[in-house]
Amino acid sequence: MSTTALLLVVLAAVCHATWNLAAKRAAHAGGVFLFWTTLLSSLVFAPWALWVVLQDGFVWSWIMLGAMIASGFLHLAYSHALQAGYRKADLSVVYPIARGTGPLLSSLGAFVLLAEVPGPLRLLGLAGVVGGILLIATDGRLSTFTRPGAMAGLRWGLLTGSLIATYTLVDGAAVKLLLLSPVLLDWGANVVRTLLLTPHVLRDRQGSIAVMQGHWVSAWTVAVLAPFGYILVLWAMQQGAPLSVVAPMREMSMMLVALLGMVLLREPVGKARLAGCALMVAGVVLLAQS
Repeated sequence: MSTTALLLVVLAAVCHATWNLAAKRAAHAGGVFLFWTTLLSSLVFAPWALWVVLQDGFVWSWIMLGAMIASGFLHLAYSHALQAGYRKADLSVVYPIARGTGPLLSSLGAFVLLAEVPGPLRLLGLAGVVGGILLIATDGRLSTFTRPGAMAGLRWGLLTGSLIATYTLVDGAAVKLLLLSPVLLDWGANVVRTLLLTPHVLRDRQGSIAVMQGHWVSAWTVAVLAPFGYILVLWAMQQGAPLSVVAPMREMSMMLVALLGMVLLREPVGKARLAGCALMVAGVVLLAQS
């Protein structure tokens, strides 16, 4: 993996961690918050998308349009599955399963569908990242998965992780095989999500604005950093970084969130989470060397 691609993924993880902290502050706004962030993203990144079209002499094709539409549907399905999982099961079960199975299934899909070669360093690095995710998210309390209702959390976590893997593979194939611009792909997917969410917001226009009071800074933060961070990931893949390396390395954001929570929010960080951070760092180092 090149140094440039590595730096892109690291910067993307910083963006991901930052916008997730902002999104958590507006979690109760639900689908309304999601609508406004996707709408703002569509507007903010439209000039960049137009510049790419004019600069590169972009020629539209049905398969590229289909990739954008599929990406939009899959990202929206992921968001709804994650929210539904949080409503119907414990976050402490859904989140680690989703974030752990996402890169795992993405990497397996890359091995099978994109013919990427799983060398020993890559497999060890993947195992380190997934193990680090579980330790950070559960704080080493694996008994979390044996509590009543844990099976529901397991099912929703697996569904969410499967959707993460699916949109990662679809988007990876779009930029690596179709050579679709990461900027255009992400912008088009945001437009699709905005259109799909519009009817929900139009049913209660005043309520959708009232719910956002006090959350506009968070909305702008997510609207700018979420697409930018993902574009960096897609750029890394388009420059030749294997999807089976990029997908698990993206999860460095979990480690950054844990550390930011400790520093900024004074949250207690146990030995298991620190061990998870160390395991994740070791996994990322191995992936970078693979």
